[in-house]
Amino acid sequence: MQRIIVGISGASGAIYGIRALEILRTLGVETHLVLSPSAGRTITEETDLSLEQVRSLASVVHGFKDIGATIASGSFKVDGMLVAPCSVKTLSAIAHCATDELIARAADVQLKERRRVVLLFRETPLHAGHIALMERATMNGAVIMPPVPAFYHRPKSIDDIVTQTVGRALDLFGIDAKVVHRWDGGGNDED
Repeated sequence: MQRIIVGISGASGAIYGIRALEILRTLGVETHLVLSPSAGRTITEETDLSLEQVRSLASVVHGFKDIGATIASGSFKVDGMLVAPCSVKTLSAIAHCATDELIARAADVQLKERRRVVLLFRETPLHAGHIALMERATMNGAVIMPPVPAFYHRPKSIDDIVTQTVGRALDLFGIDAKVVHRWDGGGNDED
C-alpha cells in the first residue's frame, strides 16, 4: 500500500492540501496528516469545511508538535511528503533543518532518507530571501512546486485549476490520480 504524508501549513491555499487528501483517499493511499496551527485559521477563512472534516479525510492525523510521531522516524516507511500549501515559515524550517515541529521534522526525515518531498510554496512576489530558501531546500532534495495554474486544459472553475495542480503534484510521487488533463501537442504549429 502506498503511504504519503500531507502537511498543510498556514499559507493561503489550504484547498490544495484538502484536495490532495480527497484524491488520495479515493485512490486508497494511506495518508498521514499534519496541520499547522495557522493552517486551522486558513482553512476556516478559505473553506466551508471544519477542521474535523479535514482531519476525517486522512487515514492518520498527527499533532503539530508531536516530534515522537511515527512519521518523525526514517524507519517508518512512506513514499514521500507533500506540503500543500507551504508557507515561507515552513519552507525556511525545511531549508534550515529546523525540526522543532512535525511538518519540518517529517520533511527533514524524508529528505535524509532520500524520499520525495514536494513543497507547494505559496508566496508572491518573491524577494531574494525567498529565492535563497527555495534554492537551499532544493539543494537538500526537496522539489519546489509553486501552484502555478495551467490553462491549456481550459479550466472552467477554480476547482478545475486546483485539481489539475494537485494531480501534477501527485505525479511527482508516481501516483496517476487520473485527474490531470495531459498536453496532447495542441495541433497548431503556426505562429
